[in-house]
Amino acid sequence: MQSKTFHVAVVGATGAVGQQMLNMLEERDFPISKLSLLSSARSAGKKLTFKGEVVEVQEASPESFEGVDLALFSAGGSVSKQLAPEAVKRGAIVIDNTSAFRMDPEVPLVVPEVNEADLFEHNGIIANPNCSTIQMVAALEPLRKELGLNKVIVSTYQAVSGAGAVAINELRDQSQAMLNEEEYTPEVLPVKSDKKHYPIAFNALPQIDLFQDNGFTFEEMKMINETKKIMHLPELEVAATCVRLPIEIGHAESVYVELDTNGKSAQDIKDMLKNAPGIVLEDNPNEQVYPTPLSSAGKKEVFVGRIRKDLDKDNAFHMWVVSDNLLKGAAWNSVQIAERLIALNILK
Repeated sequence: MQSKTFHVAVVGATGAVGQQMLNMLEERDFPISKLSLLSSARSAGKKLTFKGEVVEVQEASPESFEGVDLALFSAGGSVSKQLAPEAVKRGAIVIDNTSAFRMDPEVPLVVPEVNEADLFEHNGIIANPNCSTIQMVAALEPLRKELGLNKVIVSTYQAVSGAGAVAINELRDQSQAMLNEEEYTPEVLPVKSDKKHYPIAFNALPQIDLFQDNGFTFEEMKMINETKKIMHLPELEVAATCVRLPIEIGHAESVYVELDTNGKSAQDIKDMLKNAPGIVLEDNPNEQVYPTPLSSAGKKEVFVGRIRKDLDKDNAFHMWVVSDNLLKGAAWNSVQIAERLIALNILK
């Protein structure tokens, strides 16, 4: 039985993902001796409830991490770059939910169902992958293990909550304005810091994050590079197109995959996925059974449906992958990593 307890800090505790991290820690009855809630100066002083106790949010500083065993970060890349090394210096293991360290060769990038062994390689910081990457690799790993992977092409249909609470508010306000036939000015999406903004209500925006010199967006490059790193397949061919839809929670993905193995049927793929860890198969076209963002919201698993064999290539399949981007895509994957650190006796 787990008897040791830990001093846990949550950085970015007042944000959408930070709140879900707290929910997950509470739901999983994570062994906490002391909880420190940290944020920017702007949110310091707010009070949050954890297990019925009111905890005041403190401003994050290097000194905040004295005595902390485990720090969960979800307060933006610049905060992680500045404070994660300070937490490590003071003896904490950091699980970082930003893009700050994901492609650092010294930092493991972990989805527990796929590559938990990489946790042993950490030097104090463990990176939580991008939300859209997490659900895809979780669904692909059982196939990689049995049949090998050659190529992946993914188109995503992503919820606005991936861009934070401001994007949820913008979707709601715009939708209401359009229904009322009122004027409105988009200010947040596709990217708050970019030059132009477009309406998200009743729309689809084929831009998530900033465009790179190669014509792909940063979100698309994250999916491409992170998939190769997590799966230890540097030669894997990956392409992504990431699209923002007027959905509040839950990312959906249309995934085309070419395997190393010929002669498999759609039923073979379904059989591999139906007992895979963290995966729920929802796939019965005759009864119109398939996952949707709405049906996945609030659930920890990755849902897979619409599995079918490609009509032209014997080694190729299509699937539909859906998950709650704030849970498995962020908060739950982080807490799951923390649980595995204890189970593997890495966090002591």
